[in-house]
Amino acid sequence: MRRKLHELAHGRAGDKGDTSILSVIAYRPEDFLLLREQVTASAVRQHLAGIALGEVRRFELPHLHALQFVCERALAGGVTTSLSLDAHGKSLSSALLELEIEA
Repeated sequence: MRRKLHELAHGRAGDKGDTSILSVIAYRPEDFLLLREQVTASAVRQHLAGIALGEVRRFELPHLHALQFVCERALAGGVTTSLSLDAHGKSLSSALLELEIEA
């Protein structure tokens, strides 16, 4: 059965220059292993293709039941140089939560 990530987790976003930092936090600790297994850097890069143009790195925060993704070249140059409506990339956390995984 396929489920959207937002059914299992919530997200947070931050930014630094042209880099978007996206966190996915499991609602329930028992779902963290599923997220860890399926929400890979490769899956996130593919899901955000055309947005995250650089490297996507994943960091695990097991005590928080969370994954953090550092997405380079994702903010059209960053807050001070972008004409984007969402220069901080806050909507990228919502976009990531649309990712479908096998549950």
